[in-house]
Amino acid sequence: MKFKLVFIFISVFIINVNGYIDLVYNRTNVFDPKIYEDILDREECFKQIRYIATRNAFLGVQFLDAGFRIPRSIQKGNLFDLGSYYECLGIHNDVQNTSMSIEGKFCMTKIPLQQDTDVNATSLRVRPEFSELSWLVSWFNSQLLNVDSTTYEDLISHIRVKSQIQKLVGITPDNMQRNDQTAITELSIQMAVCIPKPCSLQNALDAILDLRPTDLQIEEAYCRIPNDRPWIAADYVALGIFTFLGILMVLSTAYDIRHQIFLKKDPKTANKIYQSFSVYTNTLRLVTYKPVAGALECLDGIRAFAMIWVIIGHTYVNQLTAATLHNPLDIKTFIESFWSLWITAGPITVDTFFALSGLLLIYSTAGKMTGLKLVKNLHLFYLNRYLRLFPVLAACVLLQASLFHRASDGPVWDEVGRQTHHCRKYWWSTLLFMQNYYNPGYMCLPHSWYLAIDFQLFLISPLILFWVVSGKKKTAWITIISALLASLVGTTIYNFIMGFKGGPVTLSPVKEGQPDYFSYYYVNTLPRSPPFFVGMIFGYILHLCRGKKVVMSKVQVILLWFIAIILSSAALCTNYLVLQEDWDNQTVDDLINSYMRPIWALSICWIIFACTHGYGGPINWILSHPMWKILGRLSYAMYLFHYPIIILINASSISPMYFSNEFSIRRFMTDFTISVLAAYFVTLFVDAPSSVLIKHFIGGGGGKRRPEPVKPLNSTNGPTSSSKGNVEAPEEEVVNKTSL
Repeated sequence: MKFKLVFIFISVFIINVNGYIDLVYNRTNVFDPKIYEDILDREECFKQIRYIATRNAFLGVQFLDAGFRIPRSIQKGNLFDLGSYYECLGIHNDVQNTSMSIEGKFCMTKIPLQQDTDVNATSLRVRPEFSELSWLVSWFNSQLLNVDSTTYEDLISHIRVKSQIQKLVGITPDNMQRNDQTAITELSIQMAVCIPKPCSLQNALDAILDLRPTDLQIEEAYCRIPNDRPWIAADYVALGIFTFLGILMVLSTAYDIRHQIFLKKDPKTANKIYQSFSVYTNTLRLVTYKPVAGALECLDGIRAFAMIWVIIGHTYVNQLTAATLHNPLDIKTFIESFWSLWITAGPITVDTFFALSGLLLIYSTAGKMTGLKLVKNLHLFYLNRYLRLFPVLAACVLLQASLFHRASDGPVWDEVGRQTHHCRKYWWSTLLFMQNYYNPGYMCLPHSWYLAIDFQLFLISPLILFWVVSGKKKTAWITIISALLASLVGTTIYNFIMGFKGGPVTLSPVKEGQPDYFSYYYVNTLPRSPPFFVGMIFGYILHLCRGKKVVMSKVQVILLWFIAIILSSAALCTNYLVLQEDWDNQTVDDLINSYMRPIWALSICWIIFACTHGYGGPINWILSHPMWKILGRLSYAMYLFHYPIIILINASSISPMYFSNEFSIRRFMTDFTISVLAAYFVTLFVDAPSSVLIKHFIGGGGGKRRPEPVKPLNSTNGPTSSSKGNVEAPEEEVVNKTSL
């Protein structure tokens, strides 16, 4: 009887099953379509259902237990139930004395809420053996499809906000703005069902019902069976490359330990090529720090705090946009609360890195070369930057296109499948740093847009850098200030013409004809450039003051700190204004979009200046503490790998999560810890060896070279590439490898 119950439950609301293709990505590129087609067998499906219904009630209970459940907390906005994924796929029963083998298939179904239908008015003709369960028709209508009007409106608002947050992190299906009408079409209850492997959902219904057309509709979202992820060339390439790197690490470490520990030879006499993959030496470089005069020590703390903010922000974002939440309607209350500003204002973190990038580009090059030398070595200027960014980025892209898809599994694993598909299709635009323009809505590594903008700003930087390194202060000042003013004027004109909303997320309905914020503003180089030029100005100021004592009165220092605090607080609090549901002031929105980010960058640059010249007090002590050194050196790998890790963890969920600050903080601790560990291994496998090899082949030198003196510009991010050197690039490059 229980087995009959599960199938009548399904049949009551599924009359016409339509194949559903997710427009976000081509699912057949990551899940094997042939395996699904080959297992379908209508006659075998009927045969297995008859056997279960008449001869194996316990097996029917297994299908019931693993499949259909009405979502809990519908009035709190939860429209999902994920069933029991692993239990369903684990069903396997070989019928004695027959060739029949019964296995489970997990399917997700969608039931649109906006349906003009009355199940009570329909006459479902149930086959005689199920006639006693006809009462479920009326129960289904009253209990499932009836959502009160307040909840219904809140659900529409939630979908609108959720789509904006998804677009912010690059996981939306298209670049179109979603309005209330499109939100209504997405309102649907999604439930898991477990059916015999040879069956389609329609076959399962035909086996127990005499169906007739009705207005009630449901879509089959997708189905999953074991071993449905085919091996492709990228998987074998990834296995081959990382196996080869592992062998090199073993051999290099053995050589290094033999040279330094067993033979007790001077580490400086070791062959740098043979030693480049050594876990022993690379770990020492990572954890060893030698103070150097002139270093901007506070940058490690700023970078570490910014990265922590990035990771916790992405943790919250993925909780807020999770497909399966027990209480999605509580998200609106959280977002419009003043106390959520530390999360909702998080996107401004990236402007910290843009400012650091411009600052260090000037600080590390001014006074070290001439304009003529810059022009002669421009190809190396670009090549070095590209090669320093490429290895870790390529490793992350390759893993996302291959092995990450096999790292785990779950009923919502399609989220990982979507990212895998994007990397298999658009890997090249990511490696060429043009994904923010070519495919902004379908990025491989959604957070990699920052690298694209930063690299594009780096490409144009010699136009300014040439005049800065020429040695003439007046020319340098005119050039840098002109660049900042040009970016501010261009950004202001652009924002007032386009009329963007005031932030990446708003609770008010999207205006008709309003351009897409993400594609045309958030990942656009022009409106994101002012913080970079603000950083350039302060980089030049720090260069001019290098080695000099800057004297300011207490009144000046207090006033400047007060201004910095007010400006940074104002930049953060503007998010609270635009997040209110009744907010509607396009002029203020345009001003916010034009000046909020450079104001934030200005505040960050003042902190760096004050800490460098002895006016930071306890703030400088915190930011300059040695404990931030390791995080600073791992920042690039952490940045690239933390977001795929967060997606993997969330996609492994087997039941809806309950959103709360406490749960999100606990999840952040998990995300952060795994990200640090992953960054450490990636640094040892890829980044550290690449740094040594690039310096060897681009910078010249033999297999054995003399240790080079430590340069001040490197010490900000730790040791240099000498025997006590930094495993990463010069510090301005490390900053450019850190993102939102």
